[in-house]
Amino acid sequence: MDNKKFWMVSKNSLILIAGIVWCIAGFNVARLGIISYKNLETFTIIHIISSIIIFLAFGTMFLKMSSKHVKRIRNDKNEYKPFWTFFDLKAYMIMIFMMSGGIGLRAAHVLPEKFIAYFYTGLGSALALAGISFLIRLSNNTVRDEEICQKYQ
Repeated sequence: MDNKKFWMVSKNSLILIAGIVWCIAGFNVARLGIISYKNLETFTIIHIISSIIIFLAFGTMFLKMSSKHVKRIRNDKNEYKPFWTFFDLKAYMIMIFMMSGGIGLRAAHVLPEKFIAYFYTGLGSALALAGISFLIRLSNNTVRDEEICQKYQ
């Protein structure tokens, strides 16, 4: 088998990979937030509202990013691309910055547990939502592709 072809996947597969990666990342980040909530002796409605605000802020941004990535993938002239191209360079740089920053701040114990609880729960939920949006966009487009094929048979 040609080694180069081994890494190549279809556009739909790229969108599927993106959805899975974003869902896994989101669920793991949200899990850390929920664990932090469980470790707190007490938390207030303010913490829950803060999680919701973080979710709304990042959710809006991540949904726009997922839309942009789906358009970029769909509009690419090549039908098959390497599996890692579900992100562009800018998205990988953002991901590296966010992950290293989050891991570093948590490892250094710079942030209080309450902050980790509400911030990570909101952020992780927003990431997971973006992952789900990739999968919905894939599903919607796949249905349209099948309808178009049936229409011309």
